Amino acid sequence: MICVERGKLAKTREFAVRQSIIDGCRSLARLGVNQGTAGNISVRWTDGLLITPSGLPYDEMSADDIVFMTMDGVYEHDLVASSEWRFHRDILGHRPEVNAVVHAHPVYCTAFAMCRMEIPAAHYMIAAAGGPTIRCARYESYGTPELSVAVLEAIEDRACALLANHGMIATGPDLSEALWLAVELETLARQYAAALQIGTPHILSDAEVARTVEKFRDYGLRRRRNPKNA
Repeated sequence: MICVERGKLAKTREFAVRQSIIDGCRSLARLGVNQGTAGNISVRWTDGLLITPSGLPYDEMSADDIVFMTMDGVYEHDLVASSEWRFHRDILGHRPEVNAVVHAHPVYCTAFAMCRMEIPAAHYMIAAAGGPTIRCARYESYGTPELSVAVLEAIEDRACALLANHGMIATGPDLSEALWLAVELETLARQYAAALQIGTPHILSDAEVARTVEKFRDYGLRRRRNPKNA
């Protein structure tokens, strides 16, 4: 009886995670951070990951459509897993502190990615990325192992990055924080674009960003996980 109850609880938890992925995709669309069937989301689950399927509109997606994949890249599902599953799998495999990955094509992030420009510390909120720059990964064809390598290099000691001529990636210890960071990254890109039109943005020093990164360790959503630091 105990095993049956545990099995029901596990299924309930998995359904909740699957639904949170769909809700996250739809929220990004509502906020204008993503559009159509672009982008994808993954969450670490048991010994693998749950990831959005390829080419299915988010408004039509159900919890059963989310694909479970092992860390070997193996899955059994009627739908094809996202074409970008490699960098999702590799980020989760190389970064044990990361439990969720969000990839999207927001307008301003993608515009900077088209120009292959990184975003510097023109605003202190860049500390949310984990360092004084948001790097732009070199261009590689989408869905390839080469792109995955480029992504891992770009997010080394960072929580997010741009992908040349492509879009952006945001990560987090949970899906809520990864989604928050995706929105914050697009906001930073939009603000920096406006500042460049107005004049020459003043860039904060690495030391100032480092101080802010330290202060951000219990900022916002992180405070919930570290109530003793509140």
